[in-house]
Amino acid sequence: MKSIIVYFIVCFNVYCFGQTSYVSYFTGDVADVTTSTQYGVCLMGGASEDDNAMRWFLSKSGGGDIIVLRAIGSNGYNSYLYSGLGVSVNSVETIVISSLAAANDPYVRQQIRNAEAVFIAGGNQFDYMSYWKNTAVDSSLNYLINIKHCPIGGTSAGMAIQGQAYFSAAVSSISSSQALLNPFDASVTIGNNDFLHNPVLNRVITDTHFDNPDRRGRLSAFLARLFQDSTQAFYGIACDEYTAVCIDDAGIAKVYGGYPTYDDNAYFIQANCTLPNSPENCSTGQPLTWDRNSAALKVYHVKGDINANNLFDLNNWITCSGGSWQNWYVNNGVISYSLNASAPSCIPTIINSFKNLTDILLYPNPVNTELRISSSKTPKKITVYNATGFVVVEENGIQELDLSNYEDGMYFVKLEIDDNSEVKIQKIIVKH
Repeated sequence: MKSIIVYFIVCFNVYCFGQTSYVSYFTGDVADVTTSTQYGVCLMGGASEDDNAMRWFLSKSGGGDIIVLRAIGSNGYNSYLYSGLGVSVNSVETIVISSLAAANDPYVRQQIRNAEAVFIAGGNQFDYMSYWKNTAVDSSLNYLINIKHCPIGGTSAGMAIQGQAYFSAAVSSISSSQALLNPFDASVTIGNNDFLHNPVLNRVITDTHFDNPDRRGRLSAFLARLFQDSTQAFYGIACDEYTAVCIDDAGIAKVYGGYPTYDDNAYFIQANCTLPNSPENCSTGQPLTWDRNSAALKVYHVKGDINANNLFDLNNWITCSGGSWQNWYVNNGVISYSLNASAPSCIPTIINSFKNLTDILLYPNPVNTELRISSSKTPKKITVYNATGFVVVEENGIQELDLSNYEDGMYFVKLEIDDNSEVKIQKIIVKH
């Protein structure tokens, strides 16, 4: 780690065609450094930051250069991140980006790509979508995440945009009661797979300020809409205002907060894998019904403490510690809850830990009728799961699968070779 040899506070106003392009507030050493980083995602619920979670976040930067992004505001994070947490970093720079011109400015692009960590402040997520999506900010953030493997974090709106799917607030915010009474309300504006690509947040939508006001109903409506629109189940992660969920590069989520002094909570929400599991009624202008025997959504509820003792594994969405399972369900626009529920009982589909055997080929993909398996060994067992993890077929010792009667959509094919120590799992698309 490079020691700090110079301390600067620099404030820029850069003008482009008469309009402020960006504003930069700089603290620390102006010389760029390169450090060893670790990817991770820090999700903050929206009130003041949890210091322990922020230390976790900064530690993954390797002591490098920290960028704070926002569309409004100033340098409130600089001294806090630079010297307030006891974690040495080379610099902290806040860049206020409130126009497309700013988002495509060469300096902005350079500073983000040179960073070792990025934190996105609170604000209005629609500003971020309006100013940053499909710009150099967008591509640079995804470069940090997927190529440079740097940590990324955000609070409030900065958390809300971290998932594959996100509530954009393009029209306005929306309450739980509004969203449940009409999941197709004009204010239910959801983006999907067009901004950040965090590998640990595949098919995840997040929500914040989960304690004030209570947002369980609107997140349930968001998940119902995603299920209805994409024909596959999505997952939800939500935080109370003073709670943080920190996810490492292995997909293990730790929950930070002030429990037991304070009632700080996080929630990990998924559609029940027992079929049928789609909403019974998710239609324009009608109240949502997603009941499924009073167990439509399986929710793991976790208290956040200062040592993040409680964990949740996003690789399978089942392995967990320190919390309890709940059922959430909606009838005619009214959400209900059952505490002390059972855990999901089906095989998960988010699987990162299996060996990828490169000498096995599944083709064609997308597939219309016959899926062929090219391999030097005939698979001992083939299992096909639908998008929610339910087993739809199991076969032994074959190298072709007839998928002509399958519904269009995404499936996972698990191939077990020999004594099951060699496994390949591949996503396929059925399209007739």
